Amino acid sequence: MAAPADPFDTIIDAPFDTALSERYLVYALSTITARSLPDLRDGLKPVHRRLLWAMRLLRLDPNAAYKKCARVVGDTIGKYHPHGDQSVYDAMVRLAQDFSLRYPLVDGQGNFGNIDGDNPAAYRYTEARLTPAALDLMAGLDDGATDYRATYNGEEEEPEIFPGLFPNLLANGASGIAVGMATSIPPHNAAEVLDAATLLIERPDADDAELLAFVQGPDFPTGGLVIDPPAMIAQAYATGRGSFRVRARWERQDEGRGTWIAIVSEIPYGVQKGKLIEQIAALIADKKLPILADVRDESDEQLRIVIEPRSRAVDAHVLMESLFRLCDLEVKVPLNLNVLDADRTPRVMGLKTVLTAWLAHQINVLLRRATHRVAKIDDRVELLDGYLIAYLNLDRVIAIIRAEDEPKPVMIAEFGLTDRQAEAILNMRLRALRRLEEMEIKGERAKLDKERAELAQLIESPQRQRTRLKKDIATLRTRYGPETRLGKRRTTVAEAAPPRDIPLDAMIEREPVTVILSQRGWIRAMKGHADLAGAETLRFKEGDGPAFAIHAQTTDKILLAAAEGRFYTLAADRLPGGRGFGEPVRLMIDLAGEIGIVQLLAARPDTRLLLAASDGRGFVVKVADVIAETRKGRQVANVRAGAKLAVVKPIGTGHDFVAAIGDNRKLVVFPLSELPEMGRGQGVQLQRYRDGGLADATTLVLADGLSWAMGGDSGRTRSEPDLTPWRAARGAAGRMPPTGFPRDNRFG
Repeated sequence: MAAPADPFDTIIDAPFDTALSERYLVYALSTITARSLPDLRDGLKPVHRRLLWAMRLLRLDPNAAYKKCARVVGDTIGKYHPHGDQSVYDAMVRLAQDFSLRYPLVDGQGNFGNIDGDNPAAYRYTEARLTPAALDLMAGLDDGATDYRATYNGEEEEPEIFPGLFPNLLANGASGIAVGMATSIPPHNAAEVLDAATLLIERPDADDAELLAFVQGPDFPTGGLVIDPPAMIAQAYATGRGSFRVRARWERQDEGRGTWIAIVSEIPYGVQKGKLIEQIAALIADKKLPILADVRDESDEQLRIVIEPRSRAVDAHVLMESLFRLCDLEVKVPLNLNVLDADRTPRVMGLKTVLTAWLAHQINVLLRRATHRVAKIDDRVELLDGYLIAYLNLDRVIAIIRAEDEPKPVMIAEFGLTDRQAEAILNMRLRALRRLEEMEIKGERAKLDKERAELAQLIESPQRQRTRLKKDIATLRTRYGPETRLGKRRTTVAEAAPPRDIPLDAMIEREPVTVILSQRGWIRAMKGHADLAGAETLRFKEGDGPAFAIHAQTTDKILLAAAEGRFYTLAADRLPGGRGFGEPVRLMIDLAGEIGIVQLLAARPDTRLLLAASDGRGFVVKVADVIAETRKGRQVANVRAGAKLAVVKPIGTGHDFVAAIGDNRKLVVFPLSELPEMGRGQGVQLQRYRDGGLADATTLVLADGLSWAMGGDSGRTRSEPDLTPWRAARGAAGRMPPTGFPRDNRFG
């Protein structure tokens, strides 16, 4: 007995990186060609093809009785696809879901899941059979239209490809992730695909634009709207790469007395209804969309999602546009036409390339079926010729059979029969002898001769092949035309209107707040409109105190003006709450610590501001022109060296004059029209000074005079109705203010 081989003798000494790369390459190629990418010719992956093949062998035709899915899965994994039963059953379930496949290939009975995202029942509870579309896809398997190969264990055979004329690749689409590549093909309308293929048969040089006159775009089983512009759709189909924006279909339903609700009847492809409703409910709970009040699922067999607005004043299109941006009522469906061609090579193809290659495959199938039929006719003709000889010499044939121990060689020698003819005559039943009439035999042979001649012409003529294929496509199209229930287009392809600007009120719940900024730059927002005088009593850090306190709404933008002339913008809804001391405002904007803050106010885009520097130069600016979009702010007032921005005040309605007072306690009043309105700059001189600079400035209505608060806690004011003595041209020195004017030279 020989000694056992040493296992160490089989070890191959090789670099680890080389061995790893070789093995990983084998795995990657297997994943690409035998698992993840569909074949261009039938649009199927191996697992789907083997499932349908197993169902065909079980004779699960559309008119047959259902059989348990466990039986189908068992046959599939036992004979053809040795993988996990759950993964195979999941693939089978998808073939049966009418919300996953545009044209289901499996007719399921039982719980196969739903659009809510619920799981299907176990395969021991569900039953299935094939659909007519699956039969159309497998037509020709018995006619020599495809090659067969041995299964993984060599005990069975399976087809390499399905030869049927149904355009499954584009009609049902596909998705998969391989190694280093992926595919994503949305479903399309089969009738449109067949029409485009017919055009290519008639005119192989037709361009993409002519094909897109038939193939409008994807046709999803769940409907919806494709809202991309035609140019973008055309680009995606020309290159084989792109994406489609898909929206839910909705309508506004009046409820009487001015109230309304939005009804969503179709949702985008691939979106689970249950998760979608959870997303919308989360928007309500998190107050991310204040104009939305409620969402309800009232679906039965028909999908129906009810969306309620906060009030009747809400614009329906604004609400839905907001939802399209915030949840999966609008999604992007990718297009990546990466498929295996006839040589099993992965390629990204455009629409025309895919259809051209598919038509070439169908021509090949047509030729193979014709050749196979010719061979069958020749076999039958050979037998008919033998039967005719037997009929003409029936008595002699019977005598030979009765007299000879081995009649076959005698018959072959005497009548010139072939071995097959002699065997067929010997295997005839006695009851068939009366049917061997000369006219019947000759009639059948004539029909076969005519059919063979036509098939021979078909095989030899490319033009006849195209004509026959066109006729077959037309026949198939009648079963999937737009006039049929299954073939009617479900997805609308129409470019959406330009996106609307969503009002801030729609995204932020409008609530009153009091914004407080301390002397050291700590900012906070208290809920409600607190008494501004009470800001003195609020808690501040030791050594700190109030600087600014204003009333605002959470939807407002807060303007902060710095002494350097730069304006910063803060969102009121993002300010820290009022329970603590707040947060340093300089963490929110790029403002250096040594630069002072001049003003804090709520932005009112339809108003204007009076800006003035300490050197007496100023101008008027629109609030809309000072709002900044970044942390760096916006430079508005270009103050000169040694000066700083001193005055930032809103200009009231009807104000027509400007009052300016200097550190020298001189007051001048001049028309507001003498100040330029600018977006940025130094402005013009408001008042002339011999020494000092500007103390304060304001705008007023000249006819109402000038009023100021008297000192103390009395709350009384004093007015000067006649400002004629102080009226002058802009840039004048001015004169002493009215008696009793505040000693701090501030208008208040």
